[in-house]
Amino acid sequence: MATYKVGYLIGSLAKASINRTLSKALVKLAPPELELAEISFKELPLYSYDYDDNFPPEATAFKQAIANVDAVLFVTPEYNRSIPGGLKNAIDWASRPYGKNSFTHKPSAVIGTSPGAIGTAVAQQHLRGLLSFCNSPQMNAPEAYIQFRPGLISETGEVTDASTEEFLRHYMAEFHAFVVRVLTVLPRST
Repeated sequence: MATYKVGYLIGSLAKASINRTLSKALVKLAPPELELAEISFKELPLYSYDYDDNFPPEATAFKQAIANVDAVLFVTPEYNRSIPGGLKNAIDWASRPYGKNSFTHKPSAVIGTSPGAIGTAVAQQHLRGLLSFCNSPQMNAPEAYIQFRPGLISETGEVTDASTEEFLRHYMAEFHAFVVRVLTVLPRST
């Protein structure tokens, strides 16, 4: 049984983010073949191509963390009908300099939660456009727009609603199958 390393990026930098809470549930509900670990980007400075010839240590470590995983899972809120600025900045760092895009052929998936009825649908569509440009194969289905309500997920990641738990378990199983398919066709270079 092959094991795949999945790095997850939480779009919100807030410590009490409901998307951080969602990520805890996803880690618990993932199949055993997926090893999930957060890839933090909170220490990254704002990207400028002035850094392309000499990346700061935080950016080099961030790019290396993405290089060390087999796939990437984005768990993001929606800010003003888009992704948070910090997440966009992280994507810019990971995709630069030209020709050294960390997302090329790296399987990815997008999920998010919000108190609003449409969840994070608009932000996810924006993020999918960015990932397409970055040449990251994306799991397009199932889509996951989770409407968060108090008590849905505990601080330790326990999902209290059976249908939501089943949906999230299925989502992670589908992500595992997607990663296997992509890496069968586009094996990682060693």
